[in-house]
Amino acid sequence: MHLAYCHGVDRIWIVNVGDIKPLELPTQFFLDFAWNPQAWPVEQLPEYTRCWAEQQFGAEHANDIARILTQYTRYNSRRKPELLAPDTYSLVNYHEAGTIVDDYNKLADEAERIYNTLPAEFRDAYYQLVLHTVKACANLNELYVTVGKNRMYARQGRVETNDLAARAKQLFDRDAEYSRTYNGILAGGKWNHMMDQTHIGYTTWQQPKENIMPRVEEISIPDIAEMGVSIEGSEDWWPQAKNEPVLPEFNVYQQQTVTIEVFNRGKTPFDYHAEAGVPWLLVAPAQGKVEKGCSLSVSVDWQQAPYGTRQAPITITGPGSSRVIVWAVINNPLSPKRDEAQGFIEGNGYVSMEAEHFSRAVGTGSIRWQRILDLGRTLSGMTPFPVTTQSQVPGGNSPRLEYRMHLFSSGMVKVLAYLSPTLDFSEEQGSRYAVSFDDETPQIIPIWADRSNQAWEQSVSDNIKIVVSEHRLDRHGMHVLKFWMVDPGVVLQKLVVDTGGLRPSYLGPPESFYQLIRVG
Repeated sequence: MHLAYCHGVDRIWIVNVGDIKPLELPTQFFLDFAWNPQAWPVEQLPEYTRCWAEQQFGAEHANDIARILTQYTRYNSRRKPELLAPDTYSLVNYHEAGTIVDDYNKLADEAERIYNTLPAEFRDAYYQLVLHTVKACANLNELYVTVGKNRMYARQGRVETNDLAARAKQLFDRDAEYSRTYNGILAGGKWNHMMDQTHIGYTTWQQPKENIMPRVEEISIPDIAEMGVSIEGSEDWWPQAKNEPVLPEFNVYQQQTVTIEVFNRGKTPFDYHAEAGVPWLLVAPAQGKVEKGCSLSVSVDWQQAPYGTRQAPITITGPGSSRVIVWAVINNPLSPKRDEAQGFIEGNGYVSMEAEHFSRAVGTGSIRWQRILDLGRTLSGMTPFPVTTQSQVPGGNSPRLEYRMHLFSSGMVKVLAYLSPTLDFSEEQGSRYAVSFDDETPQIIPIWADRSNQAWEQSVSDNIKIVVSEHRLDRHGMHVLKFWMVDPGVVLQKLVVDTGGLRPSYLGPPESFYQLIRVG
């Protein structure tokens, strides 16, 4: 809207609101901003939501309600609810699916808590403006993740498979119950049929005739106990898989905890025992009884761990003579020291950086870099202002964001730029940015090199545009990645440097360890 206004589109604006009833807040903002765009600059956007919440529900809970609405909107911008699928979020990489569900359910619990404290005269309005949207979307995300886990567990023959099938059906029924409450009970049925639109079971852009329960698997469970082992980062299970189970690398900077799951493929419970081959590798709980499944946390005692790269076994024994050896790899370099590190540190074959965590922002003349709070799928966005500025030739002292990092790798690397999917609005060059390492010549990269309808549909579905460039680094050590402004209107959300270990995920890997050193 700001972009359109600044480029002279100030007479007629048209907005597609879809279902208008649940969208009072964004519709009100659209009208208020259109009436007076200068009243709500980007820095004041959080205040708009707070003022709106106070106007509807009073001052006492305004800050909390505004925060819930802001987070709900950001969570939903990751993937439109009707476009969710069982494989949208990774079940095994970066704790992605579990984090999505936990974040949403926590937000729903917070929304419910406020509902229970509100005066009776506010509750109907709060339910339809806040609580229903948060709870329904939290439930829908959990439904699809549960279906995804059910199908993976079925392939692994887990006892829990059928439990997840039942849980998925419960979540599907709960979705229908939320709609019935909105239509028939809320305010005595005042908003009947407002929640009738189908939203589960899309296979094309056209909505299905009715909500369709996603397919779940049910399996026959044998009586005899049988141990299975799965690890974070893989959908395989052992001892069935032919490859060795190797956990994601531990590094002294991230100091992460990694998960091993010991599960039962039979009805009879069994005892397991897990033993690390070295004293500095910690496994908990080291023993126990497995009825259905048990999660083991693996971590490193970094005070005792040796320097360098090391590999150590974790031996897991179960019923009969069953045994699985899982391998842990640690990276504990002598340099840089964790408390002396500057910028981002490579780990597990990548560096992941949120756009706002730059080490230096360079502007020229009237051009500056503007942070847009809560715009990104994972944090925020950075974009050059003003949006009417002329295109720039990257290089020298032209506008750029710089990111300092320490890489243990050299050779070919990829840089993935996660960009807001703004369509080309220039009739000349389109939307471009440039990227370079250190003093290399910047690569000018068009955001919409692929102008096919399929590419557009993908960016609309994902609400992100991921563009990849390749670079050759002759050495490991400290580097500066530079993201250059070329055309206005480009919004950067995240940068990922793939040195060879990037795993598949929807949101990209979580942010790497960093100590932010701002320059200039």
